[in-house]
Amino acid sequence: MIYNRKQLLYLKENQLKESVHQNQLLQKELEKQKLIEEERKRISHDMHDDLGAGISALKLQAEFLKLKIRDPELQADLNELLKTSAEMNISMREMLWSLNAEHDTLGGFTEYAKLYTQNFLKRTPILLDIKTKDIVKETVITTEQRRNLFLCLKEALNNAYKHSRADRLYLSFSQDEQEFTMEVSDNGIGIGNLTGEGNGLGNMKRRMQEQKGHCEISTENGTHLFFRITL
Repeated sequence: MIYNRKQLLYLKENQLKESVHQNQLLQKELEKQKLIEEERKRISHDMHDDLGAGISALKLQAEFLKLKIRDPELQADLNELLKTSAEMNISMREMLWSLNAEHDTLGGFTEYAKLYTQNFLKRTPILLDIKTKDIVKETVITTEQRRNLFLCLKEALNNAYKHSRADRLYLSFSQDEQEFTMEVSDNGIGIGNLTGEGNGLGNMKRRMQEQKGHCEISTENGTHLFFRITL
């Protein structure tokens, strides 16, 4: 009985030591994640303050010069400069969004994806239909998952605009417990060659595979892209 009690005490002591060790590892990991988030915030603020101010100054200077110059060729060059500065501003805003840990939720991703799609299509003849189903907005999504889903969305929208000849696009988000699905569909001509170069399908599949997710494609009555990840 004494031996058994000693053995039991020894096991409990080892379990306690292991528990303390695991708690220490967890604490270190939490501190590491906190430092990463603080660094992301710092980079985001620096980009906003420095790059944002620089792009705005460049845009203002180009607009000022455009008012003073009458040469048509120089006017065209300045228009290109203004176009480039606008594109740089959009790219910077996307990078700032991807760096911001406050958006690491399904609610943060879906709202930004809707806004981006609406802005992308508002100067095109394509009508947009958006649906959401069973989305728990507070559900956590990793920064990498959020970033890769967004890049897949951008590629899908570019394909629809350039190649589909569609007049309607459907964007939907659904959640089934720990599985999240984003669907981008159109009523266009479909994709004749699923393995063709230049349509970005390989990139989209690779991005989903890197996140241990799936990219499925259907070309029945248009093009339908399904992006699924485990949360």
